[in-house]
Amino acid sequence: MTALFEETTPLQSGYLEQQDGHSVYWETFGNAARPAILLLHGGPGDGVSPRMPRLFDPDRWHIVAMDQRGGGRSRPHAGDSLEALHANTTEHLLNDIERLRDLLGIERWHVYGSSWGATLAQAYAHAHPQRVSGLILAAVTSTSQFEIDFLYGGAGNFLPEAFEEFQAGAPEGAPGMGMAAAYHGRLVTGDPAAQEAAALAWCRWEEAVLKVDPRAETPKLSADPRFSIGFARIVTHYFQNLAWLDPPLLERAGALKDMPAVLINSRTDLSTPLSTAWKLHRAMPRSELVVLPGSLHGTLYGPLSEAVIEAGNSFASGAVAPER
Repeated sequence: MTALFEETTPLQSGYLEQQDGHSVYWETFGNAARPAILLLHGGPGDGVSPRMPRLFDPDRWHIVAMDQRGGGRSRPHAGDSLEALHANTTEHLLNDIERLRDLLGIERWHVYGSSWGATLAQAYAHAHPQRVSGLILAAVTSTSQFEIDFLYGGAGNFLPEAFEEFQAGAPEGAPGMGMAAAYHGRLVTGDPAAQEAAALAWCRWEEAVLKVDPRAETPKLSADPRFSIGFARIVTHYFQNLAWLDPPLLERAGALKDMPAVLINSRTDLSTPLSTAWKLHRAMPRSELVVLPGSLHGTLYGPLSEAVIEAGNSFASGAVAPER
């Protein structure tokens, strides 16, 4: 088993200059003289875990992490205020990434994203290909209609008991994208009890899907009401709109054909079906596809973390050739 790297103290931290009412938190780790790698967390609506920077060797990387709008330490937090949903789209996040790159004086960087972070990493590579030296994508998503319909519909065929409870939390919603829309409506009513109940039901479904693999260390999304409300608000806000990605990422994946990448996915991950990583790999001939047995989704433990660590080490050593 490959262990995570030792925890280190941040080199720098702070907030981007407030824009659109949002203050985005960021921090850096490792060696500022080494190549930079940007870490994009999942959710959307989560935040950077203290363990996330430990996937990369601090002696070989300048590690940059940011909490996306509405989550983590960024302000306002979606668990506190609906204002966190205003000016909060994929385009706004891409602009924040560029503002952070400019602030830190980084010309080019590698980008790592897991789950939703893999979608955001691809969107950034499309918007600013000249700024991306390579991609590491784990639990690969593209936030397509197929993926949303599967996660909040088709996956229920494998977890019928949990899905029945999920549907009971918003019975007006049709399986698939309809569940995201129905739950979002309940999460913004202004009724604290109704919002908390909807967030709890949403997060329990997310947890049920993550627990399919017996090795999983499931994040307790439902343990903290502030977190669960914020997480559920942002994820439904994004998913009912397919993250405003038009045309869909897989339809334009060929534009990334010359970009080196490592794509990592469990074979039976119900959160992120392997077909997305496979299609992306087929469109990106310079990519390596790593398929792991089982249904693991989280990247901070077990075989997925080992694969991410190996990919980071390979890029750092030059084993994965940079874009020319």
